[in-house]
Amino acid sequence: MSDATAPATDWNFADLYEAVAAAVPDRPCQIQGDRVITWGEFERRTAALAADFVAAGIGQGAKVAIYLYNGPEYMETMAAAFKVSMAPVNTNYRYGADEIVYLFDNADAEAVVFHACFTELVEAVKDRLPKVKRWYVVSDETGSGPSWASAYEDVVSSGATPSITWSRNGDDLLLLYTGGTTGMPKGVMWRQDDLFNVLGGGGNAVLGVPAASGVPEVIERVHAAPAGAMMLTAAPLMHGTGQFSALNAMALGGCIVTLVNRKFDVAELFRTIEARKVTNLIIVGQAFAGPMLDQLEEDPGRFDTTSLALVVSSGVMWSQENKAGLLKHIPQVLLFDSFGSSEAVGMGGSVSAAGAAEQTAKFALGANCAVFADDGSRVEPGSGDQGVVAVGGFIPLGYYKDEAKTAQTFRTYEGRRWSVPGDFAEVNADGSLKLLGRGSVCINTGGEKVFPEEVEEALKTHPSVRDAVAVGLPDPRFGETICAVVEPQEGKETPTLEELSAHVKQHLAAYKAPRNLVIVDSIRRAPNGKVDYKRLKGVAIDTVGATQGIGQ
Repeated sequence: MSDATAPATDWNFADLYEAVAAAVPDRPCQIQGDRVITWGEFERRTAALAADFVAAGIGQGAKVAIYLYNGPEYMETMAAAFKVSMAPVNTNYRYGADEIVYLFDNADAEAVVFHACFTELVEAVKDRLPKVKRWYVVSDETGSGPSWASAYEDVVSSGATPSITWSRNGDDLLLLYTGGTTGMPKGVMWRQDDLFNVLGGGGNAVLGVPAASGVPEVIERVHAAPAGAMMLTAAPLMHGTGQFSALNAMALGGCIVTLVNRKFDVAELFRTIEARKVTNLIIVGQAFAGPMLDQLEEDPGRFDTTSLALVVSSGVMWSQENKAGLLKHIPQVLLFDSFGSSEAVGMGGSVSAAGAAEQTAKFALGANCAVFADDGSRVEPGSGDQGVVAVGGFIPLGYYKDEAKTAQTFRTYEGRRWSVPGDFAEVNADGSLKLLGRGSVCINTGGEKVFPEEVEEALKTHPSVRDAVAVGLPDPRFGETICAVVEPQEGKETPTLEELSAHVKQHLAAYKAPRNLVIVDSIRRAPNGKVDYKRLKGVAIDTVGATQGIGQ
């Protein structure tokens, strides 16, 4: 259980979804392209899938791995698992064979739902996964998949309903696997009651709506709204940003819209916003917002975005300049930049509106958030001291089957339990948070700690830079020196090291300016907008060899 003061609720997503389906069965629940699945259909399809889980001998608390791209089947599989007290497990669809084996084995997955396009990889590894009792294949453009797997559409269309001897409750788990670029992925164990409470408990802090007292009040709010949120999750559902947003929107009677193309197509995004009258958009920072602004600048007025009320981003910094540009084209929208992680939801946030784009990496501290120094004391506002960001209240139980990493991340300060994912920050005089970056990629140059994100944000304000990453290169004198890995802005002259170093020095201390520069065609961010620092550091070392840059 969380150490938060819990309300008299026992939230379970299956209870909420069944209540919504009974209340508004004809309201759309899932949309992708021309496919529209109503809440009533969603309930029937998830019940049939849950029944098949049970028929396969998969029991209470079992793990169901979801190896899918975005689409209606993703949330259907999650809801089916919730119905029968099983824990859904997200799967990064970029993983290779050994990573997939590790993930499914570590999670103790007993059922796997996969897209047909993954058949070759799945066939290569399935004999190494004896715990899996049932494989389900979702047909796609590559075909219907292997005959040894149950055809997903046949299963969900069967009309079956589950018969179980156990009951579900707020202790039922969701496993969100995170990491993979700095080590093998870790399964974050979220109790459903804790997760729904930290997501607002049926309310919305951004809009000033208080938490609900229980399922009946949630349904009252569903009936009171002419239609729930029409939420487009451009972010992958396999990651926390997209998944948690979708779970919450559906629990409040909303509809989840997903794009058809598996590679981000900004024109498709805006066409879908216009066609489906999307109200809420979920993205992951600059990786999505950059192309969005480029499209709006290149062809202003082409798309109708007047339905859009809220854009939410989490997980990656989102620049002030980009926010201001988007607000110029979509003046009615609120931009909510959330600071959090798979292990720590609600660390902080900033809201930008027309005429007031919040400063990059500056966040208002969440209600249960604090910054702690190495000695366990709180970092005082305006002190200039650095510390780790911690969030208390409704937090996960820990990492699945990993006591050592659980003890490292979930710590005790001031006599209570906190989640400390590893982000460093200062607390500004006004109490807001100045995010510095993740300690695991911190660069130590001449005894000074430099967080890559602050250098990257300075680099990205240069007009010739489309995207940038800062990595540390080994140096016999300074320990490490800073190398800028830069993706140039198309149509602009490629920037030089001298130009970028001088530009960074206008924003940051001189020792934080890059001493080397590597130009790449693309940073190649992951679908969630995050960066593989290990890979880019290798690219930089291979390209530069030894640090031969300008002086600090």
